[in-house]
Amino acid sequence: MNFRLKTTEEVAEILKELQSTTNLRPNLLSRIAISLSVLEKSIPNYVESDLNGLDFNRATLTGDQDYFYKAIITQHFGKPLTEEEYFPDLFNAHLTRGIEILSNEYKHLGNYEKLLNYLVNISITQLGEV
Repeated sequence: MNFRLKTTEEVAEILKELQSTTNLRPNLLSRIAISLSVLEKSIPNYVESDLNGLDFNRATLTGDQDYFYKAIITQHFGKPLTEEEYFPDLFNAHLTRGIEILSNEYKHLGNYEKLLNYLVNISITQLGEV
């Protein structure tokens, strides 16, 4: 069982950029990114980590909600996942896609307050669809 995840260099740069503009830690930004990624219908593309990416411990990324993250990623995938499929492979794929979505939304909206309003509105919209 793998408890380490290495991002791509591009994800590392985006996380650092978002951290400097939002004052949110990379693990919190990663959790938001996962949430945005699973809203997409398609399965994200698998990614290869590289030497210049950020290195995360699984517990840092998922905290005491690891079971929840595994459940939503498994539900999104549509069939049971082994631990090896879930982490780091699919988790990293969702993280990569979600960070790109989050970064694009931040750039489009222009500031942290507008981003927070956008995220709240997504949450309310998704709750209404349940």
